[in-house]
Amino acid sequence: MNIYNLMKMGLDATDLRGKVIANNVANINTPDYKRKYVTFEETLNNTNDTKNKPKIEVKTDSSSEMREDGNNVELENEKVNQAATTLEYNALVSLTNIKLAMTKSVISGR
Repeated sequence: MNIYNLMKMGLDATDLRGKVIANNVANINTPDYKRKYVTFEETLNNTNDTKNKPKIEVKTDSSSEMREDGNNVELENEKVNQAATTLEYNALVSLTNIKLAMTKSVISGR
């Protein structure tokens, strides 16, 4: 897999993860709402050959403990997840900028 495609997929995954976390927080008081989460790194780790492309998927967490109203969103966990997602996104943007600068340097002969 091309490194640029991989970085783009990583950026897409973290962008979607941020939106999913925001949706979880918005539904914190919705009865029977089940928190959602994004999987990408797991499928990336399981992709050993070039034929399998990693997938970005939104899944529902029905295994965690629920409140009396059936909702399983915990605000503190969502805040931690959002902070981690922001850091990951910023790191990927920095890496992408560095990679593009290196490519530009090679092309221009500097």
